[in-house]
Amino acid sequence: MDFSLNEEQRGWQSEARKFAEDEIRPISMQRDQIEGGFEPWDWGIIEKGSKLGFRTLAVPKEWGGPGADFVSQALVMAELARGDSAISKAFSQNWKWSHLIASACTQDQKERFLKPFLADHRYVMGRGITEPNAGSDNRMPPEDDPKAGYRLRAVRDGEEWVLNGEKCFIANGSVGSLFFVDARTNPDVGIKQGGTLFMVPKGTPGFRIGKVFNKRGWRFYQNAELIFENARVPHANVVGDVGTGSVKAGRGDTTGGDLFGDLELAANALGVCDDACEMAVIFATTHKRAGSYLMEHQLVQLKINEMHALTEALRSYVMRVAWLHDRREHSANAGLVMNYSTDVIQRVTRLNMEIHGAEGCMMHARVDKLVRDAMVWTHLAGDTVQRIKILKRLVKATPAPAGTGGAD
Repeated sequence: MDFSLNEEQRGWQSEARKFAEDEIRPISMQRDQIEGGFEPWDWGIIEKGSKLGFRTLAVPKEWGGPGADFVSQALVMAELARGDSAISKAFSQNWKWSHLIASACTQDQKERFLKPFLADHRYVMGRGITEPNAGSDNRMPPEDDPKAGYRLRAVRDGEEWVLNGEKCFIANGSVGSLFFVDARTNPDVGIKQGGTLFMVPKGTPGFRIGKVFNKRGWRFYQNAELIFENARVPHANVVGDVGTGSVKAGRGDTTGGDLFGDLELAANALGVCDDACEMAVIFATTHKRAGSYLMEHQLVQLKINEMHALTEALRSYVMRVAWLHDRREHSANAGLVMNYSTDVIQRVTRLNMEIHGAEGCMMHARVDKLVRDAMVWTHLAGDTVQRIKILKRLVKATPAPAGTGGAD
């Protein structure tokens, strides 16, 4: 395997690194410490990044986008996250749905939604899945249980669908221009058969934004309620076929949003770990205790060694998965790398906090921020459920022992 970067990939990496240092990092702590759900958001940084291609990075070249490959996307996410994890996610969230539009939407839908997305630096996207009473069971619903999963209802009325219900904790909820919304078009069957995915732009009659959530970590990144009260959505906005299960839309394809989602979280975690490692080394080599620099203490040396070993292992895993995606090769590794990043980011940021513990009980705003951001990973993409799903996939893929004839 040759993981060396080509000129274009190095170019994106260099551009993202410079943007993170010059534009993101200077505002990172100030935005993080603003109280309130929407208030930490800053359109200025989004517009600056968009002009460099970071908002539209995954849009195919045939539609006027950069068409960056998965390796480039992983590099950019990590570099931006090194400046601020939440701001990096605010950009990459759009790549996920750019992938879905490219792989699962009709020519008409691409014309109506992809072109405005490219033209407007403030056009961001999100997906509405989670509801107050439907979370992890959306990702692994009990077989044929019509009571499990999301309950937002869609009823057809001529060439329109009428949507009623609500979604919560939705990414880019308070700032989005377009949402992919999962709804039940048949409440008598499970969501794999009775679910349908709709494209719902802001301004749709009967659709409004509810509460904007104030979070412990990723404070810049927006999460909000989506409220549907007889919201009328054209049938032309259905993604794929009605009743085929919205979980299938765009997945299983090499450009599917679901495959990208796991890589996205892992690459973002890598950037946070890089930041934590650099902070730990700088602090340990510039601060003394008991007459000697912290770096001269064996316990600190061991902690920094562990931080770097975990981070480099994560880097190798992320780049391998991205490299395989670009070669249309997919396996359980796409999900495993996300699970691994969840463990690594929390361990590395905690070790960084322990090393800075030499300050005593004094707060260190950026050290604390990295730990708070890392906590978000335990709530992303149904982490525990994801592990169970991957295990089932691994078991199915494991050959039966010779002579057993398979399962009984």
